[in-house]
Amino acid sequence: MRNRSQIQEALDEGAGILRLEPCWVPRSFMIPGKRLKLHPDDLYAFGGHRGGINERWFSSTTKASNGPETLPDEGLSYVRVKSGKKFLLKEAVETAGDLLLGEEVMQREGGWNLLCKFFDNMGPIPHHMHQSDAFAKLVGQKGKPEAYYFPPQYNLTQNNFPHTYMGLEPGTTKEDIRRCLEKWNQGDNGILLHSRAYRLEPGTGWQVNPGILHAPGSLVTYEPQVNSDVFAMFQSEVEGRIVDWSLMTKDVKTEFHHDLDYLVSMLDWDANVNPEFAKMNKTFPRPVKPIAEMESDGYRELWITYGTPYYSAKELTVLPKRTVTIRDSAAYGVILTQGYGAIGGQSVATPSMIRFGDMTEDEVFVTAEVARQGVRIENPSASDPLVFLKHFGPGNPDAKPMCHK
Repeated sequence: MRNRSQIQEALDEGAGILRLEPCWVPRSFMIPGKRLKLHPDDLYAFGGHRGGINERWFSSTTKASNGPETLPDEGLSYVRVKSGKKFLLKEAVETAGDLLLGEEVMQREGGWNLLCKFFDNMGPIPHHMHQSDAFAKLVGQKGKPEAYYFPPQYNLTQNNFPHTYMGLEPGTTKEDIRRCLEKWNQGDNGILLHSRAYRLEPGTGWQVNPGILHAPGSLVTYEPQVNSDVFAMFQSEVEGRIVDWSLMTKDVKTEFHHDLDYLVSMLDWDANVNPEFAKMNKTFPRPVKPIAEMESDGYRELWITYGTPYYSAKELTVLPKRTVTIRDSAAYGVILTQGYGAIGGQSVATPSMIRFGDMTEDEVFVTAEVARQGVRIENPSASDPLVFLKHFGPGNPDAKPMCHK
C-alpha cells in the first residue's frame, strides 16, 4: 500500500496527471467484438474458460464481479510511474483521495464512485437489468444507473446486431414476464417478444436507469456508470447460447432465487412500458459552448453523457495544429479515440494494436486541482484531430444545470 507521500510524488512527477495502464476484463457469456485494439492472440488471455476479453475499464477503482475465479485485481486500474513501477488507482484514492478528487468530493462521496468502460461484442448481450439501490442493498451492493455513447472512431464496423432491445412493449403485463421466467429451461424464453429494438447510431447515446431491461447491441459502447457490477439476466438464450439461471440471481438473496414474483418486482415497471421510452432515454451530444466560438479557439467540446447527478462525460476534439487550455470543475479520466499530442505536457497517442499486459499512452487521470487550473492540450498533427473522452464522477458542478429535476 502506497503512503501519502508516495502518491504525492507520483502526482508531482506527472504535474497532477496520472498515467493509467489498460485494464482488461473478460466475460464468459459474450463473444468479443475484436475492436478494442487488443491483439487477436490475447483475446482469451485469462483462459478460454473465463471467456474472451470484451471490455476495457477506465480509471477503475471497482473490482469486477466475475464469478469465483475473478482475480484479486481484476477490473482495477493501475497507475504507472516513469520508473516503471505501478500501484492501484484504488490505493491512491483510499490513501490520498483529497489530492486526486478534492477534499469536498472525498467528504461527500468517500471515493471516486464511477465505473467507466468500453464494451465490445460481436452480437447482443442478454436482456437484463441492474438493481436499484433498494434491491442491491439487500446483497451489500449499490444500484447501478448507466449511460451509453457510441464513439464513431471505434464503430467503423458495426458487427452482427447494431440494435438494442430496451424496456418492454406498452401493454406488457407482469404476468407476461413471469411466464418467460417459468420457461427458462426450455431454451429461448421469449422475453424479446415483449420488447422493442432500437437501431444504434454512432455519435449518440442512451441513459438506462436501474430496473430497466436492456440488451445492448453490437456497437462498441462507452459506458459511464455508478461503480457497481450488479445485474440480473432475464433472457435464457441469446444467439443460441444458454444463459445460466445463476446469472439471473447472482445479486439476489438466496431465499428469492426461485421467487418469480420477487424477481419481476425488481423491474421499474412504469419506466419499462413507457410509450415514449426513446424520447425519455435517448441522448444527443450538446455543445459546451457555441460551436463556432469553440472552433475559432481550436477545439470542439460536447456533453455526451448528462442528465443525472451520478456521472457525466464529454468528447473533446482539438483541431490539427492547435493548442488549447481546457478547464473543468472536477477530476476526470481520459481515454483517447483518435490522434496524438500532449495533455498537460505528457505525450499521448492512440494505439493501433495493444498486447495484453503492455503499457499504452492513451489513458490518463486528471486531478481536480489541475482540471480547475486548466489543462494545456497540444495537437501537433497537420491533418488528424486529437479526440478523447472525459468521464466525471458524481456531482460534477459543470454538469449540474443539465440534471433532470
